[in-house]
Amino acid sequence: MIQEIIEYKNIVDNIESLMDKSPYKKNYIIEKVGIPSPTFYRKLKNQSFTPDEVLSIAKILSPEENFMLDLKADIEQGKLDLKNGDFITHEEMLAELKSKNLI
Repeated sequence: MIQEIIEYKNIVDNIESLMDKSPYKKNYIIEKVGIPSPTFYRKLKNQSFTPDEVLSIAKILSPEENFMLDLKADIEQGKLDLKNGDFITHEEMLAELKSKNLI
């Protein structure tokens, strides 16, 4: 647990550098994270982003990694749904679409 906290602290300490090295402008990051600009720069200066804000920034700075994590989570959810029988057959889906006049 201590190692994870140290890694997190290092990320927070270096977040401005990570943003500067990224292809994204800070205004874009500010807009996507949804923090008012003055608050964002104050938090950046004081290194006082919440863990959720750091996660939001990291998702913007590493979109490929974020996509892969989401994809893995979706696959695991699909496996769980299949195991629990929470699915419908192709024929059932076609019937549902036809009943809604979508095909």
